[in-house]
Amino acid sequence: MTSTAPFIGLIERPRLLRAAVAALVTLGLLSPGVGLHTAHAGPGSGGERHNKVARDLGDEVSVPDAKRPKWSRSIAGVLHVQAIVVSESSDPQMSDLHAHVLKLGGAVHAVHPAVHAMTVQIKASDVAVLAQRSDVLSVSPNRSTQRSSSTLESVTGADSAAVRNYTSKSSYTGLDGTGIGIAVLDSGVMKNHRVFNDTAAGKRVKKNVSMLNTTAASWTAATASNASLAPNSAALASYEAAIAADAVVTQDGYGHGTHVASVAAGRYFAPRDGRSQDINGIAPNANIYDVKVLSDEGTGTVSDALEGIQWVIYHAKEYNIRVMNLSLASSSTESWQTDPLCVAVRSATAAGITVVVAAGNYGQNDQAKEVYGRISSPGNDPSVITVGAVNLHDTKGRGDDTVNLFSSRGPTRSAYLDSLGGRRVDNLLKPDLVAPGNKIVGAGATASSGLTWNLLARTYTAALVTPLGITANLNETQMLLSGTSIAAPAVAGAVALLLQANPGLTPPLVKAILQASAQPLPGANLLQQGTGLLNVDGAVVAAKALRTDLSTAIAAGTILPGTSMLAVGKSMPSGVSAVNGTTFNWSGMAYVGGNHIIGGRSLTTYQPIFDPRITWAGNTVRFRQPVYWSGSGIPVNTYVKSFTDVPLVNQTLLTPGVVMANGLVGASSVVGKTGVFLPTVTLQGWLGSGGGTMLQGGVTLGRGLILSEGLILSEGLILSEGLILSEGLILSEGLILSEGLLLSESATLGER
Repeated sequence: MTSTAPFIGLIERPRLLRAAVAALVTLGLLSPGVGLHTAHAGPGSGGERHNKVARDLGDEVSVPDAKRPKWSRSIAGVLHVQAIVVSESSDPQMSDLHAHVLKLGGAVHAVHPAVHAMTVQIKASDVAVLAQRSDVLSVSPNRSTQRSSSTLESVTGADSAAVRNYTSKSSYTGLDGTGIGIAVLDSGVMKNHRVFNDTAAGKRVKKNVSMLNTTAASWTAATASNASLAPNSAALASYEAAIAADAVVTQDGYGHGTHVASVAAGRYFAPRDGRSQDINGIAPNANIYDVKVLSDEGTGTVSDALEGIQWVIYHAKEYNIRVMNLSLASSSTESWQTDPLCVAVRSATAAGITVVVAAGNYGQNDQAKEVYGRISSPGNDPSVITVGAVNLHDTKGRGDDTVNLFSSRGPTRSAYLDSLGGRRVDNLLKPDLVAPGNKIVGAGATASSGLTWNLLARTYTAALVTPLGITANLNETQMLLSGTSIAAPAVAGAVALLLQANPGLTPPLVKAILQASAQPLPGANLLQQGTGLLNVDGAVVAAKALRTDLSTAIAAGTILPGTSMLAVGKSMPSGVSAVNGTTFNWSGMAYVGGNHIIGGRSLTTYQPIFDPRITWAGNTVRFRQPVYWSGSGIPVNTYVKSFTDVPLVNQTLLTPGVVMANGLVGASSVVGKTGVFLPTVTLQGWLGSGGGTMLQGGVTLGRGLILSEGLILSEGLILSEGLILSEGLILSEGLILSEGLLLSESATLGER
């Protein structure tokens, strides 16, 4: 590759080093693994960062692609790029960095204080200059993003006695998400659809806001202010007025977001034609906060998504937004430690918001071969709940459910370069669990003033609308969709139920409960299904057994590691559920530290990893702390202003008595079905029989289940080396219709 001078150190030197080390190993002068693995100076390690520029951005700057990505453009013969700069400055406004961008002749399109980042437009030749600043953590391209007792209730156990009991289709008692806010970052939500009605309180879509065209869409030189939006200020009022979309006639012209919201929180209504409907979501009385970050064509940018996440974080406590669903994704060449979307969702987690993300629909390549390592961003972040998809095979029984062929497999393959240029792959265990995601019925958006269908329904009527045989009445329209982007909101709805049952749960605890109570499906391994299929019945039982003051005690530091988390008079649940006539054992396991597995019965005592401000993966432990606005008339600890982020040294992560399952799985072999390729149900059985290693002294740091580069490339296994697509845009290789059909991004229907 021909490289411009500034990028010799960033791009070419790692390749030369790898070649030199390989030669020394061949000659017997160096032991395998020494040269590139002894000096670990990646993000968060305290060492100097030698590659802050994302690989796809660096490649474009070095050798511009003739088929230019959307974030790259020639202006007056000079190559410019739109990039997201994540900063380490102690100044939340990043004033020095802001001024430096202007000095370079660039523009700042948006400032994201909650993510500690800004979206900039600069000459490509200035990327390396910007990256050399000590207050810059990473420079990434502004990649594109894109969309990634009903059947749902019955299959997931949301209609079990532990959750809610129905006396009719519209009358029930029990948990339904009441009072819990779910933020849906997607293509919009049609608030007038009857599926979002609440007979007592009116519409449950409480806010519609749009982040489109607020950042870098125009390529103009206009520079955004870096002034913070203080509570009660005129600047904040002006901003909120600018993004308000409550009165827009077409709130979801694409149709994806409305369907996603209905899977999470749709509610039965009596249709005008009297036909029975199969439309209840998992949390049918939760409140919806529509944050539009995708256009009416289903596309957007990372910058828009960052704006949306920041809005949710800011208003989370005001509106009791406890859950955020991201059925969208971006490709990424970066580690979870520096990827902008990952930084953003970690901020949301640290603020107490449980983030649910679609794994992506890249489980197969163009030759219909299974591919591992294709988890998309921000699903590659250890703090989020990453959800794969299951095919129900048109039955309500769980016995025949299988992981969809299209559902993305782990591990995560995002990476960074260490101080010697070695590529350090994250290799985190993902997905975390799976949920129904094949031909799911949900609300179909139309314009509020008539029956103008959304783009998806108009384009694919025969596949998405016709099979339902339902009369198209205004505010009642329905459609079918498939994909991990439909599985994710089922989990988001389940989270709302857990938080209604026990408002003291933290995001890491919610994740652990969902994983430990999941049902492993036969034949699927840890990288295909995580710990198993969503089990709302079991998760609610587990949530009810725990103290309801845990989040406040953790935040205040008044609960000690190893202390029992069980509520007074409660005991650990049996670990068995009966859903829809099928009785099964829970998985009894959870992922921690990115690539460790612990036994589920360890969840009765407080572990420091249940603090949402702590992120642990591999040898990295970070503490991300929200900083709140304060002052006259501002409620205490309500509105997040920014975040601090520091490495934790000698931090206890797990206490004595926790059961580790790593030693049970063995070395990873796809042929031998061991290690990460071990069937989840096999590991479930071993743990249930008393297998695993009980910790005697706790855990401070450890690597866990490492997948060596050589091993997982052997035995014919196809492994994706990071997800880099033409536009950086992934969620769904287009839109999945069903197990065998997908819609490509060129809008053609084809066999899979």
